[in-house]
This record gives sequence, structure tokens and C-alpha cells, in this order.
Amino acid sequence: MTGTQGTNLDQWYGHYAARTAGLAASEVRALFAVASRPEVVSLAGGMPYVSALPQQLIETAVERTVSEQGAVALQYGSGQGVPRLREQILEVMALEGIHGSVDDVVVTTGSQHALELLSKLFLDPGDVVIAEGPSYVTAITVFRSFQAETVHSPMDADGLEPQALRETIARVKAEGKRIKFLYLIPSFQNPMGVTLTWERRVEILEIARSEGILVLEDNPYGLLYFDQAPPPAIRSLDEDGVVYLGTFSKTLAPGLRVGWAIAPHAIREKLVLANEAAILSPSSFSQIVISEYMETADWRGQIDTFRGVYRERRDAMLAALQEHLPSMSWTVPNGGFYVWLTMPEHLDSKAMLPRAVKELVAYTPGTAFYADGNGRRNMRLSFCYPKPDFIREGIRRLATVINGELALLGEFSQTAPLPIVPAERDVLPPFAG
Repeated sequence: MTGTQGTNLDQWYGHYAARTAGLAASEVRALFAVASRPEVVSLAGGMPYVSALPQQLIETAVERTVSEQGAVALQYGSGQGVPRLREQILEVMALEGIHGSVDDVVVTTGSQHALELLSKLFLDPGDVVIAEGPSYVTAITVFRSFQAETVHSPMDADGLEPQALRETIARVKAEGKRIKFLYLIPSFQNPMGVTLTWERRVEILEIARSEGILVLEDNPYGLLYFDQAPPPAIRSLDEDGVVYLGTFSKTLAPGLRVGWAIAPHAIREKLVLANEAAILSPSSFSQIVISEYMETADWRGQIDTFRGVYRERRDAMLAALQEHLPSMSWTVPNGGFYVWLTMPEHLDSKAMLPRAVKELVAYTPGTAFYADGNGRRNMRLSFCYPKPDFIREGIRRLATVINGELALLGEFSQTAPLPIVPAERDVLPPFAG
């Protein structure tokens, strides 16, 4: 393609499917290259602190897998997942009030893979997914890749607002659009860090039932609470109207890439078929390593260790925000990885990011978590990976950037407008020509 629009160097540009127009690099992924520089304090990515996991635990699991089940672990497996691991997944979900059978569970290559499979099963071009506003950045990308529209419904400190959800549903239906499912992260939500109350979980489920809307409950962080456990999962209330997504990425290690879905019977059957069509089978090796780990290690105790690690980091971030940015507002999470910062009007977190990187601190702009361009006054700050001293230094650097922006805005706002001088015939206008 040439002309006024320039030259496209991709000779296959005109051959791609229309849905590829929805594929774009996320703002989170784009930050990883910068954030990985050792001099930059990264408050951007939601990377678990895997160093808190004793290496020997994984080494033992790997050695047992190779020595005792090597021929099975290195072979193709079931499209639904290793039966023993599915039994152990039921033990994990029981901690949040979910009960089911081994046949209900489908193992996937991370919970995001389950989200993509469900999107493939349900979404046609033009369909609507209702999601919290803000919502998980990659979920928005997945929905867009299937040419669906993400419509956000507002949240507050107690999670998704039920009355606002009713209004959002009514508005979308009045526009003649099809709502395929409600996507939400009820516990320690990404990116806000807030938790949906029990009363709201019940009410939102009733709204979804009455409107005939499937609920996708994504729960990566639910076991990583600090002071008290979150309410039971929404799936514990309804086995027919809720698909629950879980993962070992946050409570064990993301590099193993093992997640799961528990779904109503008919959906589960289609998920298995979609899984086989996409990848034939999830990694038998990774599944058996995790199964061995859960058989031989105190995995509940290890989750408790992670809670302590992340609680210390959360406390460091909150104290630093109070010290360096006391005029800002932010959420106070009781678990998970994230704090959601709100800045004054006229500040733009996306425009400010290059200046922050120059000050050697990175964050994720709030716009990444909206499909409609909102979130410019917000930023997601991740406390999961940096050590407390680095978190405190990162917030100090961030305060330098924000306060510098506020000072600059203050200077401009106090500048008197230039007087209007009547033009004379022998004086050229200032921008003549």
C-alpha cells in the first residue's frame, strides 16, 4: 500500500482475517522491556515473587516426575487434563466454597487460555461482554480479538455496583446488542484491588440469572488474602450459570502455565473439544509436576508464606503513598497484587509515563484497563514483585513525577491571558502566511 497513507512493509497485510484488527500489544506487555532494566523500579507488571517458593520443593517434584512417571509426563495427554491433578484442583477450590466432580474440571494452559477458549465458544462479531470498569487488560484484548465489544459497568470500593449493572444491561439491550456474558474478578480485583462483598455477589448473580447472562468468574488471587479471606466464590452459589476460572500462576509459579475452568456440563464438553482443537492437550509434564508438588509439599503453608510476603509489600506501598503523595487517593487491598491510584483532574497517567521512566520508575496507565479510553487519571501500582525498599524508592520517584506535573499545571493556571491588541493596517498579524 502506497500513497498518502505510507508504505506497508508486510506483503501479507491484505490477507489477514478481519478479526486480527483487534490484536494489539497491551500497555502492560509493552512496559516489560523497560521495566526489566535493573535501574528501573517496576510497579507495573503483576509478576509473582517466585523467589519466595523454595527451589527444593520444585526440584523434588520434577525429579519424582521424571524418575517415576517420565514416560507418561513426556507423552501426549488428555484434552481435559490429568485426572489426579483435577482431583487436587477440587481441593483447592473447596477452600473457596466450590464443590464438584473431577469430570467438571478442564485443565488449560493458564486461566487466560480458558478465557480465550470460552470467548471462541461464545463470541460472534458484534456481541457484547459486560466487564467491570476497569477490568483486566488482557481479557479486553481477548474479547476484542473475537470482534466483541467490551462494555464497562462501574465499580466502587465494594466492587461491581449492582444498580449500575442493571442500568448497563438495560442500555445495551435497548441498543439491540447481544450480551454473551458478564466477566468479573470478584476477589482483589485486577487492577483496583477491591473485593466484591458477599451481599453484592448474591445480588449480581440474581441479576445475571434474571437476564439470562452467563457469569465468567476469574479468580487468580482469591487465596492470597492478608487479614481475612474473601467471601466464598460466586460459583459456590450456582453451578449452572457460572464458569469459574482458576490458575496456579499466582499461588505456585506462572512458568508452569497451568490453569483450569469448572463449568456446567454442556459447556465443559465444548471446552474439552475446543482445548483439543487448539493445543491437542495441555502439558502433561507441567501437570504432573504440580500434582507431585501438591502430594509432597505443604502447599497450603506455602500459600500462607506468599500471603506474608505480599502483605509486607502492600504495607510498604501504602505507607510510602501516605508519606509522599498524601493528597492523592488510592484503594487499600486486603489481598492480591495491586493498588489503584487516582490523581487530580487534568493529570494524564499515559502521557506522564515517559517522564516516569526517565525518573526510573514504571507503572501501568489506567487507560490500559478500559476499552473506551477512560482511566487517564488512574494508574495501577503493583506491589507483588519489588522488595519493600524498592517499593518505597519507586513511590518516592513517582511522587517526584506527579508533583512536578502538578507544579507545571499550577504555573500555567496562574498565568494571566495575553492582552488583545487591536490590529493596525501596518502591523502584520502574528501568524501571517
